[in-house]
Amino acid sequence: MKKQNKWINFIVVIAVLIAINVLGQYVFHRFDFTSDKRFTLSEKTKSLLKKNEKPIIITVFLKGELPPAFKRLQAAVSDILSDYKAYSKANFKLVYVDPLAGLSTQEQDTVIYNLAQNGIEATRATLKTESGSTEKLVVPMAMIESNGKQMPVKLLQNFNVIGGYEENINRSIENLEYTLTSSLKKVINGYNPRIGFTESNGELSDLQLYDARASLANNYVVGRVDLNTITKEGLDKLNMMIIAKPKKPFTETEKYKINYFVMKGGRVLWSIDQVNAELDSLRGRGGQMATNNNLNLDDMLFMYGGRINYNIIADPANSAEIPVSTGAAGGAGQMQLLPWIYYPILLPDTIHSVVKNLDGIKSEFPSTVDTIGAKGVSKSYILSTSPFNKVYNTPKPFSLQMVAEKLNPKEFQSVPQNVGILLEGSFPSVFAGRPLPAGITTPFTSELTSKPSKMIIIGDGDVFKNQVSEKDGSPFPLGFDRYSQRTYGNKALLLNVVDYFTDEDNLIALRNKEVKIRLLDKAKIKLEKTKWQFINVVAPLLLLIFFAIFQHYYRKYKYAK
Repeated sequence: MKKQNKWINFIVVIAVLIAINVLGQYVFHRFDFTSDKRFTLSEKTKSLLKKNEKPIIITVFLKGELPPAFKRLQAAVSDILSDYKAYSKANFKLVYVDPLAGLSTQEQDTVIYNLAQNGIEATRATLKTESGSTEKLVVPMAMIESNGKQMPVKLLQNFNVIGGYEENINRSIENLEYTLTSSLKKVINGYNPRIGFTESNGELSDLQLYDARASLANNYVVGRVDLNTITKEGLDKLNMMIIAKPKKPFTETEKYKINYFVMKGGRVLWSIDQVNAELDSLRGRGGQMATNNNLNLDDMLFMYGGRINYNIIADPANSAEIPVSTGAAGGAGQMQLLPWIYYPILLPDTIHSVVKNLDGIKSEFPSTVDTIGAKGVSKSYILSTSPFNKVYNTPKPFSLQMVAEKLNPKEFQSVPQNVGILLEGSFPSVFAGRPLPAGITTPFTSELTSKPSKMIIIGDGDVFKNQVSEKDGSPFPLGFDRYSQRTYGNKALLLNVVDYFTDEDNLIALRNKEVKIRLLDKAKIKLEKTKWQFINVVAPLLLLIFFAIFQHYYRKYKYAK
């Protein structure tokens, strides 16, 4: 009976194992026991992978001998791509390569140049060590290929911020799902929204917008829009309009076309200077009187639910630096970088996904922005200054000698000033009940409220302007400051806004994912290094000797009897 029961139990176990394996062919589930659910993909990502039937190849260039800080990013990329492959119904191939392995310096330069032609950029990482610092050339990029298209993906975000690598890499890990899913969707679906930068009212030039347009051109159809000549059919083809630093007043005809674009559900990004103040004007002459700009947009923005005030914000606690001549030495002029309090670094809101995890945004003579009550429109503040600021009304005189002024801290005790707002909902028509403006013979629409739409209003026209080299006139990357050699989050802000405005699936909500970083206390490590080395190296040996002696005397005692 005992033998029979053993055989029955054995057969039952085998049957259960077979049933589990068969069931596993039809039922799939992954368990994530981490507190922050770092290994759990969102339903949006799962749905995209399950619906796709086209083969996908993802080549990851982050491989090989990496600095310790980058190994965590490498592991996170490998983990999340394994999940992508597990949920994908189509053929999903992962390739990991080290493009610089075993190459000489000259060969590496050639490979780096060839990769750059396809949008794959190498990064030189400088890491601090106890003995100094080390440099390592890494390629924190991936290439997604599907549907006959390919797209480079930047795995390391916010690289040039002030702060440790651990913070940068943690931000990158938090954004991995958003970065990969949004890129994958664009490659699979092949949808390229149309974005137009207006140019009929003295807006930023093509050179000043070079990097903004080039960065967007990878995933969108980007061009300039002349509001004087564009037709209703042309506006119907646009998905988003960007109005960056206009200098001339808008005519009623131009405003009518913008209003129609909003009524049909088009998205608008307003980057407006309400005050005429330029640093170049201060260098060219002794000073400048900052005066109000007349753009004829106040009534329009008021109806939509926003207002840009006629003032300038100074923020001595958090501002960019400018080069200032400090005299001559040895016959040559000396330049020194000094804080310019009228170039505040705007702080992104930590809650809203459109600006979450962004670096500070560099601004130039920004103005405060308020919300106005508008039925059916929700408002969110997304950019603000530090609490240590002061607002100056215009007109106001400016000169470069102001950098040497001694500031009274009591005058700058305030609250954060809002510089950017997000408006969402159905906007009222500015031209409801008004006659058609000149040049419009037939109404474009009779709607009194718009289809669901979005717009962002920023009280600074220079947020999306890239700097230009004085030597050869070449444009610098958007957000890069050629003086301090620091990169701000201006480009990331633009890309996020465009993604948020043009992606109906709202994938940017994936940026709300948070990965709790659990780092070792470096100061404590340094203080207790010897103790823990002793515990980990010597203590096991002492325990081994103790048990050997114990066993010897125990056996002697036991068998001596």
